[in-house]
Amino acid sequence: MTPKRRLKHLLNDDRGDVPGWVLITLMTAALVLLIWALAGPALSEIFQNAIDKVSGI
Repeated sequence: MTPKRRLKHLLNDDRGDVPGWVLITLMTAALVLLIWALAGPALSEIFQNAIDKVSGI
């Protein structure tokens, strides 16, 4: 296979970097879970306070 043809084949390859995307997806999910675990209780308290003020309790 000529270098030009090989380059064209590589550029037209649509498989992508599957392991890279899997890693990015897993790392994003882990970050979301970590942030949620850390900020969840505080956000719940803020939400509850806002609801109490609107309800007049």
